[in-house]
Amino acid sequence: MGKYPVMVVMVYAALLAGCGESASVTGPSDPEFSTASGDTLAWESLRGEWVLVNYWAEWCKPCLKEIPELNDVDGLEKVTVLGVNYDGVTGEELVQLGDRMGIGFTMLARDPAADLGWEVPQGLPATFVVAPDGSLSDTLMGAQTEADLKAAIGQD
Repeated sequence: MGKYPVMVVMVYAALLAGCGESASVTGPSDPEFSTASGDTLAWESLRGEWVLVNYWAEWCKPCLKEIPELNDVDGLEKVTVLGVNYDGVTGEELVQLGDRMGIGFTMLARDPAADLGWEVPQGLPATFVVAPDGSLSDTLMGAQTEADLKAAIGQD
């Protein structure tokens, strides 16, 4: 969990999750994001799918533990995993880092939090769960297993 007390992270996660209420994750115009590989990803194109936006860092041991789990879930039908490097690594350095860490899911070139109306998480790993209708369904803190991730998207 890092240097943040568990209780603070749990309270923060509850606030991010909207205390059980759906929150829109799109602004007045649906944003487009660049991926680490240089492609463009329109947020609107992900409607109809579960989207898991995972914040990770190279120094985060729980992040390293959950990467294979995220890779597996990314392969499920109607599920997209997007990775965000917490430290702001960009460009070719980000691509190389993702390769070294075994990241198979799409990495975003920059943090989408401001565009989506989210607060940047204060602890890692953190995974924002976006429902097919575009609402923020949950915020998962700490390393997740494939079973945890499937449960969060209703694919137990």
